[in-house]
Amino acid sequence: MDDDQLTRYSRHILLDEIGIDGQQRLLDCRVLLVGAGGLGSPVALYLASAGIGELVVCDADRVDLTNLQRQVAHTTQSIGMLKVDSIGRSMQAINPATHVVALARRLEGEALLERVAAADVVVDASDNFATRYALNAACVRFRKPLVSGAAIRFDGQISVFDLRLDDSPCYHCLFPQDAVASEEEERCAVMGVFAPLVGVIGAMQAGEVLKLVAGVGKPLSGRLLLFSAREADWRAVRVRRDPACPVCAGRGQA
Repeated sequence: MDDDQLTRYSRHILLDEIGIDGQQRLLDCRVLLVGAGGLGSPVALYLASAGIGELVVCDADRVDLTNLQRQVAHTTQSIGMLKVDSIGRSMQAINPATHVVALARRLEGEALLERVAAADVVVDASDNFATRYALNAACVRFRKPLVSGAAIRFDGQISVFDLRLDDSPCYHCLFPQDAVASEEEERCAVMGVFAPLVGVIGAMQAGEVLKLVAGVGKPLSGRLLLFSAREADWRAVRVRRDPACPVCAGRGQA
């Protein structure tokens, strides 16, 4: 790190749990962020400000006026822009040293596998089950930690699936695909979402990424945090690996 970096990240470096070594790990890290909306906004801004070296952001949408109630990385001047370009501009304004790779498309197939394989940590800030299951399957395949968040109405949730660990559950263990296949997906366009809720969950996701990369504290692996913004109440649920899970069964076995 040069003198400017030592100054910029000094409040991290002053933390004994992070220090210079931990901050260097952040600078050397590559994160894949899928979703540049309500959850993706705080994730991207906090990761850029914390010094994540490379942030690959994937989202096919453009900024709409209805987004601005909660998607804080975008501005009125961003309306009509691709979200990945808008969020990239916001990240660069905070920290020009963070390398931003903007992918203005839905990540799937071989492209998804390549991006997950190249990432150190994957963040699911998407808004649909198809993407969540595809990301989870790719993270299982390449044993990448997945930081998952969701928010709708006044309710949010966050968990970490650290698939580097043999005993870690995957997203499918917690939410089996068959159980939600016939359900209509709840989207904020129809159901609404309390504006600060996505900030709370997204900031928590960013924190979990930093903890995983810097090796700090106890990540949320094996735990699901549920947050009610209406009641200002947190609830933790223990999540165990499903030995019969069709996605991650056999992982870690010779």
